[in-house]
Amino acid sequence: MSKDIRIKRGLDIKLVGVAEKTTTKIALSSVYAVKPEDFHGIVPKLVAKEGAEVKAGETLFYSKSDERILFPSPVSGKVVEVIRGARRKVLTIKIAADASQVHTDFGVVDVAKMSEQEVKNHLFTSGCWPFIKQRPYDVVANPNQAPKAIFISGYASAPLAADLDYTLAGKEAELQAAINAVSKLTEGKVHLSVGANSNSVLSKLTGVELHKVSGPHPSGNVSTQIANIDPINKGEVVWVVTPQDLVVIGELLLTGKYNAERTIALTGSQFSKPQYVTAIAGAAIEDITKDNLNTDNTRIISGNVLSGSQVTEEGFIGFYDNQITAIPEGDDYEFFGWNKPIFNKISTSRAFTFSWLSPNKKYDLNTNTNGEHRAFVVTGSYENVFPLDIYPMQLLKAFMYKDLDEMEALGGYEVAPEDFALTEFICVSKQPHQKIIREGLDLMRQELG
Repeated sequence: MSKDIRIKRGLDIKLVGVAEKTTTKIALSSVYAVKPEDFHGIVPKLVAKEGAEVKAGETLFYSKSDERILFPSPVSGKVVEVIRGARRKVLTIKIAADASQVHTDFGVVDVAKMSEQEVKNHLFTSGCWPFIKQRPYDVVANPNQAPKAIFISGYASAPLAADLDYTLAGKEAELQAAINAVSKLTEGKVHLSVGANSNSVLSKLTGVELHKVSGPHPSGNVSTQIANIDPINKGEVVWVVTPQDLVVIGELLLTGKYNAERTIALTGSQFSKPQYVTAIAGAAIEDITKDNLNTDNTRIISGNVLSGSQVTEEGFIGFYDNQITAIPEGDDYEFFGWNKPIFNKISTSRAFTFSWLSPNKKYDLNTNTNGEHRAFVVTGSYENVFPLDIYPMQLLKAFMYKDLDEMEALGGYEVAPEDFALTEFICVSKQPHQKIIREGLDLMRQELG
């Protein structure tokens, strides 16, 4: 199979607010948070109670279904609050950070001399296992299932996505150490994808099968790459790791320390200076965006505009996120906006819209859905932006009426919620596609295993 992946179906949404390639190191936040909801499907069992002193890398909670899967504190300090919801469900664990950070020492290891089980045990003990996710179901990987391959997408095609060539510069040693380790976890190949014109340090790594990706979003989504390289069939599992998480794993192997610091892109028109900052996972949004964010009528998103999560200034950046986006809140409505020419919005339709005339124009879009929720309308437009060989409309409907046989037959094992972000964006019916897919995958996991 060709190592080049060329995607034709998709949509690039060009927005104002691309991060400038300058990096600012922000001061240590006073409070950090770990949210179990970031680890979908995990039922947490708390280890660190309120008032407990923890080191960076020390366990806060573990998975009820597998006690080996630990979730560590990103910083050293004191657990000051455990926020619970209905039925005492753990929602957030807040840690007041020490002025001087202390790390748990997990020891420097020589990966070349380690067996598969020894690598697994080291990732379990250090709390790095949650960085490995699996398909199907898009959840933290089940260590009891052997993956047929491991996939790493080093090409970010989402709107305003962080430039991985920039954020990973100088991390060759950590990346290579992590690749050497994760390659022991599968008998198959480690597939690494980069942009066709990329100058990334990822292109220089050994022990991987390199693929060059080109085309519009969602060409950077790992599901798109899996479908073009080694599609998932019933009963098969593949594991997925992001490059920024590989850096954390690599630093653990080389130094013995769990260091959750990463380079985060501040993007969107509501930032006075879109740029990069270095911060530790779980940092407070107000500390990351201090003196840079226009808070007047602003939607703050942890992640990208298509698949990220809405947060407030008092919130915290997600565990897996390396981007914060801020765009105008769409709480205004146009009088007779449906029957006049539109020049300032993106549309895949040419009815009253003219974005197709300026393919390189950047837009300052807001969160307005430009319509209300209504019944599914069959337009055939989803297929234009959905590159997988799956019928998106039929799969969405199967997920809605919970027909497990159809969900399997139509490709439910191959998808993740982020794969339907574009179909949701262009949906004339204003249906919550990603929510539908997430609930359907949860049902498949529960009923089919």
